[in-house]
Amino acid sequence: MLNELTVKLQGRISSSNAAEVEESLRKEIGDFKENLTLDASDLEYISSAGLRVVLRLKKDNPTTKIINCSPETYDIFDMTGFTEMMEISKAYRKLSIDGCEVIGEGANGKVYRIDDDTVVKVYKNHDALDEIKNERELARKAFVMGVPTAIPYDVVQVGDLYGSVFELLNAKSFAKLMIADPSQTEELAKQSVEILKTIHSTHLKPGELPDKKAEAVVWAEFCRDYLPADVGEKLVALVKAVPDTLNMLHGDYHIKNIMRQNGENLLIDMDTLAMGHPVFEFSAIFAAYVGFSCIDPENVEKFLGIKKESAGLFWRTTLKEYFGTDDAEKLQEIENMSAIICYARILRRTIRKAKEDEDYKARLVEFCKNTLCELVPKTEKLYF
Repeated sequence: MLNELTVKLQGRISSSNAAEVEESLRKEIGDFKENLTLDASDLEYISSAGLRVVLRLKKDNPTTKIINCSPETYDIFDMTGFTEMMEISKAYRKLSIDGCEVIGEGANGKVYRIDDDTVVKVYKNHDALDEIKNERELARKAFVMGVPTAIPYDVVQVGDLYGSVFELLNAKSFAKLMIADPSQTEELAKQSVEILKTIHSTHLKPGELPDKKAEAVVWAEFCRDYLPADVGEKLVALVKAVPDTLNMLHGDYHIKNIMRQNGENLLIDMDTLAMGHPVFEFSAIFAAYVGFSCIDPENVEKFLGIKKESAGLFWRTTLKEYFGTDDAEKLQEIENMSAIICYARILRRTIRKAKEDEDYKARLVEFCKNTLCELVPKTEKLYF
């Protein structure tokens, strides 16, 4: 960051050396008056006299923060109320993932099994601490509301990245279970619906989570310029007409984010939690099992590790179990709703995203446009 200065706090700061330490720090800081960071990675102990030094520095530099505290020094700052008056963070345990099995991957990170007891989600963003804090709070919120959720208990450094550690004793994802025994596909789909219904039956307060409909409206309005006028206008109108409900949505609900541990099914990857009508959830589920593989059937195996046929069966079983019907016409209607929102999302993402394979990109754009031109005119609503 521009206009940022970091200085070290070292050794033991007590009444015997506080004045000397303050004089040394002030010489190093000079006339600097902006973003001051005190690095406590080498600080062993700080007494009340040392705390008063920090207070005076903060008075001169109101944005002063302290980083890399050991658990012991952090406890001192916490017990004396400093954590309530300024930003203070602990040093993070360093963790290696060399040789660890990758058990899942999403847009924001990869999940590695560290040992039989624990896994770590390593975030791809180098500055992911805010993301980690957000996911932690969302996971706790979902857990308290009755959603079976794995909650991270530690934040670690993995090389120059950050990760969240979960206790998942001998847990296996539904993807792993299906790969090991494809005959479980329908049964696992039924179990996934049980969790899905728990999520959707959780009602939130207005504004408690991000609004998925608002995001979908952005997709539709972007696509309007790439579709025939009547199709584009109707697409936007259909999305805007979806009722504003307060249902909790997972946002990235698929077989790599559902884990089985000792007979209990748990959700991971809670950073995509949102709120809105369940049709938006189904559009994301359709994308995972069908939509992202629309012109390359191998995509689903690359992403989820299962064959296209198994993915299709999982999707169809999910629909039948969730809506409690075998009515082919009804199920097709819901699939079409899901597909419209899904392909609007993919169309926007594909047009905006640079891709080396221009031929693939052109074919994907054409597929999405053709599908929307086919489905939108014959669809009267995008909700059930």
